[in-house]
Amino acid sequence: MTEKCNQVRNHREEGKLQKMTLAMELPEPVRKIHTLKLQENSSLHKIVRHVLGFLDDEKIRRIAICGMVGTTKTTIMENLNNHEKVAKMFDMIIRVSVTKEWSERKLQDAILQRLKLDVQGLTSIEEAALIISEQLKEKKYLIVLDEVWDMIDLNKIMGINDNHKDSKVLLASRYDGVCYDMEVDEIVDVQPLSLNDAWKMFKEKVGHPISHPLIEPIARHVVEECMDEVLERLEICYEDLKDGEQKECFLYATLYPEESEIYVDYLIECWRAEGFINHANNFKQARDRGHTVLNELIKVSLLKRSNESKCVKMNKVFRKMALKILSQSANSKILVKPHEELEDFPRKEEWEPANRISLMDNGVSTLPKSVDCHDLLTLLLQRNKYLTSIPELFSISMCHLQVLDLHGTKISALPFSLSNLISLKALYLNSCPDLIEITASVEALKHLEVLDIRKTKINLLKFGSLIWLKCLRISVCNLETGYHIETQVSRFDTLEELSIDVDSSKEGWDEIVKMVVKEVVMLKKLTSLRFCFPGVDHLDLFVKHSPLWEKDSCLTFQFSIGCHDSAFAQILESIDNPTHNILKLVNGQGVDPVIIKVLMETNAFGLIGHKGVSSLSAFGIEKMNKMFNCLIDRCHEIKTIVDGHKTSEAVLKWLENLYIKDVPKLESIWEGPVCAGSLAQLASITLCKCLELKKIFSHGMIQQLLQLKHLRVEECYQIEEIIMESENAQLVPEALPKLKTLILLDLPRLTRIWANDSLEWPSLQGIEISMCDMLKIFPFN
Repeated sequence: MTEKCNQVRNHREEGKLQKMTLAMELPEPVRKIHTLKLQENSSLHKIVRHVLGFLDDEKIRRIAICGMVGTTKTTIMENLNNHEKVAKMFDMIIRVSVTKEWSERKLQDAILQRLKLDVQGLTSIEEAALIISEQLKEKKYLIVLDEVWDMIDLNKIMGINDNHKDSKVLLASRYDGVCYDMEVDEIVDVQPLSLNDAWKMFKEKVGHPISHPLIEPIARHVVEECMDEVLERLEICYEDLKDGEQKECFLYATLYPEESEIYVDYLIECWRAEGFINHANNFKQARDRGHTVLNELIKVSLLKRSNESKCVKMNKVFRKMALKILSQSANSKILVKPHEELEDFPRKEEWEPANRISLMDNGVSTLPKSVDCHDLLTLLLQRNKYLTSIPELFSISMCHLQVLDLHGTKISALPFSLSNLISLKALYLNSCPDLIEITASVEALKHLEVLDIRKTKINLLKFGSLIWLKCLRISVCNLETGYHIETQVSRFDTLEELSIDVDSSKEGWDEIVKMVVKEVVMLKKLTSLRFCFPGVDHLDLFVKHSPLWEKDSCLTFQFSIGCHDSAFAQILESIDNPTHNILKLVNGQGVDPVIIKVLMETNAFGLIGHKGVSSLSAFGIEKMNKMFNCLIDRCHEIKTIVDGHKTSEAVLKWLENLYIKDVPKLESIWEGPVCAGSLAQLASITLCKCLELKKIFSHGMIQQLLQLKHLRVEECYQIEEIIMESENAQLVPEALPKLKTLILLDLPRLTRIWANDSLEWPSLQGIEISMCDMLKIFPFN
């Protein structure tokens, strides 16, 4: 780019540009647009205020507003364009609406027109970029780009570079991938308007007469009709999905209640069972492909991440749109009534034509004696807590059924008509505590790949003929019989995924598990194993004898050592990293070599109730090169997390989240010298109930925390300073450049956060302080 600019300058000097750029007249600083005025404290008004804060922050150069079509992004952009505060921040605001058919030349022409430049004779993108750059270089400007479809190289088109330090870019896009590609500093997500907000906007537009008692009911009906039009606009996003695979996967999510938690692993299993996942020869490939599809749906906001670990949700508006699409499809007839307080099974005319039925989370207690559903592919009856039995002939006609979910019901037996489900691929019976009997011959289930019988009383031997299973989830209690258990698990030699729940409170559980370990090491096709080992010696047995534990093994694991519970799953699991290897070490003592070996492959580590170590460094911290998340809880002998005196190289280079709770003797996070590159990706620190902790950021540590975004300190009663002056005398103003949220709760001795207001806090957005009675001075300039 620099070379091209120099060439253009040389051409000018040599008189080679036949026709010069002529400024016809000075462009106005702002071109105001007629737009809807936002109501005070409305959801859109809050977003505008949020963006204003970013525009006022000198450290933030690029801001994106991201949301689906119909989510009022343009209205927000227009209000920002017209805002008086924005006009005072910048010498010029240049707003361009980028069409789907945009090109570099079209965008340049729109900018040149806004600058009122008449350019003739310019034949290249580079020449036009130099003209724009020269015109703007002395100005503080804001570029507003609405409806950006693809990554735009602003340096190439406008000559934007580091010389334009005070200027900013504000863009709106429906694709978060575009926002990341354009290297924005902040992304503001915009959700569709609720009916209530839509009504407020309508009232603002029409005015006072709409409140007349005879007019308001009609007006509200008009708003509802408009919302239906929004659904039609939202369908554009659905139609823009790349292929039928993504569309089918999205529509399948309508079977679950709006805004409900949908467990990702389960959803992908259903997608695979229904045949939506293409190009996958095994479960690992199917999961990888499923996550790719899922990320695409999240990227365009058709699904959204949940606060719960490894779950997604479907927005109410998008679900309504999806149901509308399905209702218009000749190939898809669905009966969807989840969480509607049903007590009776629906009428025959509703279920008979359906190829997918969802009646989950209701109060249905009885099922029809038989249902004629030859086309039924998915039947979801989970969590009907009053359902105690299934009629013997209920499923006799369901020869095409592929997904059957009965988990969380009170059924005690499976009917003999189960053997008619010859196309069944996924069967969920987990959490049916009364289930003990099966009268059907399961050998007919030749296509069954996924079986979940956790927390039932049914014995695995009842399904022993299903040696073609790919994914099996059981509890140890499913193995208890009068027979030997050695031949129960290993007979499923085609298993790719195995999960075994353990009740560690049950007497003799460790001996049973030891026999199971001997079985598991014989499974040579496993790609995923979730298991609880009673002790380190049982883990050592697996590591030494399993062919899966090799250097280039593709095994994904979730191991608990000592005790199995689901505590802290949200901290350790990740939807963005489905192949996370997780190790939880509970109530252990000392350091065993096999733990160090497993930690070398671990991405998320939970150390809970451990004794005999004073720091995490004792576990070979210099070899924890794959660690992303670390949890330390109830470890009463730990005094520091990292002992810098025992390492001469950067450690925990990829650690993103550090969660420390109830570690009463903790004195520091890092003790001793800090090697450059350590903690380079650490984004979140949580400290809770560390009663002896007096310092958080020791000398040299804070300089490494260039990515720290969230800091929470709670019930640490000895802390007097968050950043100790004695440990950080040479602290530069740019320290903690990415810190967004600071939460300080119940710190009775805290007197100050930092000694003065020298720090710039360029990214700080939220501060919460409570029960810090001695804190009187705040270091925020």
